[in-house]
Amino acid sequence: MASTETTGKTGQVKEAGDGQDLAGLEAGLDALESGAGPTRTPVRQVLVQKVVPPLTAVVLVLLVWQALVSFEIVDDPTKLPSPSAVWDEVTEAWKQGTLLDFIWTSVSRGLLGFLFALAIGTPLGLIVARVRFVRAAIGPILSGLQSLPSVAWVPPAVLWLGLNNQMMYAVILLGAVPSIANGLVSGVDQVPPLFLRAGRTLGATGLRHTWHIVLPAALPGYLAGLKQGWAFSWRSLMAAEIIASSPDLGVGLGQLLENGRNASSMPMIFLAIFLILIVGIAIDLLIFSPLERRVLRGRGLLVKS
Repeated sequence: MASTETTGKTGQVKEAGDGQDLAGLEAGLDALESGAGPTRTPVRQVLVQKVVPPLTAVVLVLLVWQALVSFEIVDDPTKLPSPSAVWDEVTEAWKQGTLLDFIWTSVSRGLLGFLFALAIGTPLGLIVARVRFVRAAIGPILSGLQSLPSVAWVPPAVLWLGLNNQMMYAVILLGAVPSIANGLVSGVDQVPPLFLRAGRTLGATGLRHTWHIVLPAALPGYLAGLKQGWAFSWRSLMAAEIIASSPDLGVGLGQLLENGRNASSMPMIFLAIFLILIVGIAIDLLIFSPLERRVLRGRGLLVKS
């Protein structure tokens, strides 16, 4: 008799739990149907969470840097210039009108080369991901090329193409295409088979299947490949600009870094390093981070902090 009562109570508790789960599910479906989405984050909260932490880190680095110079922990300016000396280099380049030229020369090359790599790496990654024979033949080569330092391509590119922009773009392509292709292959491999079967059942075949089913489902991995591809593009370009110099090529950030070394000017070297770092961070914040947030939000994976 007691066992029967216990079983009955357990069943009631289970039914109550199931009822709560169903109620929560219905509430979530109602929210989706009503179009209720995440509320916009207040500007103050964005500043506190996104702007203040990196600014604080920059200020701390500057304070430590100035302390090393002021207390003569590093008393040789040829090894560590003061922040004011680097700032003087910035203002001098700005007055001469060359600061923006340094940045634009490298950024324009890097973005154009990355677009070329994107146009080549995307179809290559799809072919490798979808055709078994091609994957067996080219897949290991792409992985090997991705691990090859980009600077290794500079000498042969100079001999093949000469000291010109085509050489720069070739180095960027050889550094970025494997990363983009491998990122897309990884994204396609992570697509649930159910999605592919559902797409075929609904009549999506051939290019329509690739465009409407495979690519959207593979976006997270593809986006990771794009970010890595841009990193390889930027590093490849800096290596090419440092090694290959010519008046016809202009002065980019890599060449500015090499000019500082030739002139034994540590402020110029630090200026080039900071500009290279700033451009890399800016491209990530302005292009790739918004894309990543949009993809994650579209899949309901963006957790609001």
